[in-house]
Amino acid sequence: MIIEGLKIHGSGNDFLIIDELTTNLTFTEQEREKLAKALCDRGRLGADGILFVMKSEQADCRMRVFNADGSEASMCGNGLRCVARYANDALGLDKMIVETMKANLLVEKTKDIYKGIPTFKVEISPVSFNVKDLPLIIERETLQNEPLPELHSSLLFSALAVPNPHLITLVDSEILQSGLQADLSAKVNQPNELFPDGVNVSFVKELEPGSIYVRTYERGVGFTNACGTAMSASSLVTCSIGLNELEREISVYNNGGKVKCVVHFDEKKQTYSIDLIGNATYEFKISLKIDKNQPEQFVILEKHKFEEETSLYAKLQDEVQTYLQTTL
Repeated sequence: MIIEGLKIHGSGNDFLIIDELTTNLTFTEQEREKLAKALCDRGRLGADGILFVMKSEQADCRMRVFNADGSEASMCGNGLRCVARYANDALGLDKMIVETMKANLLVEKTKDIYKGIPTFKVEISPVSFNVKDLPLIIERETLQNEPLPELHSSLLFSALAVPNPHLITLVDSEILQSGLQADLSAKVNQPNELFPDGVNVSFVKELEPGSIYVRTYERGVGFTNACGTAMSASSLVTCSIGLNELEREISVYNNGGKVKCVVHFDEKKQTYSIDLIGNATYEFKISLKIDKNQPEQFVILEKHKFEEETSLYAKLQDEVQTYLQTTL
């Protein structure tokens, strides 16, 4: 079979979009898993995951996210921005609702985060601090800027689901530059007694008032240039400890670029939500010949690069890296 794909990234977190919204393509669950493993292999095509954009009975479209290891993620913030861009082009809607595994979320085209770069604002919710929703196996209901001695003797951690599970700690430059994050991430994403399903691990450093740096180890992927739900969750954590303020834009820097986050709290419902604002950049369009039973033997038939878009984003990345060299 022939599949048309689109390589796209949000903050350097890259995906292959497969369109089931405007085509007749359809896949079994096993085929989705196999496709993700085959196409995301960095030795061949390469991506952090596949975004299947699908028809929905309750929203404008539906997003399903499969990680590079074939596992399905309940949510992906950077991926949602990418789906928003693609659906905006396909449906002609600047504002729409996207069905995800846990919630139907509002997405909309917004002012450029950097001149000429297509930018989208997406809703990140639901948010839960209950450790059972990650799950995290401890004797408490929540873990908010508290020790987790089973994992480390001195760091303070916050655990929350957005709805992907996240473990977040604020660190200084010395810890950030050590190998500690890799060690802790490996521990909680292998068989362990704390996080039976694994967890995304983020180390966060304050850069200056209103600006933070976030580096994330994603379960099912490893270290990525950026993780949208991690940046959103990290922004919420900094607000919860008084480092940043609700309803104020937070600049969130990462190895893939930058985004902006705004944390909201609904007093009536006593619930949080986060706006994640950032790029959705096309890299290339590709035509693939694939045998569903042996997708690893795919053949690239045609490839068209979006050189102007990638060049423009590279300028943003250069500016971000220059800034981080002086602040990290």
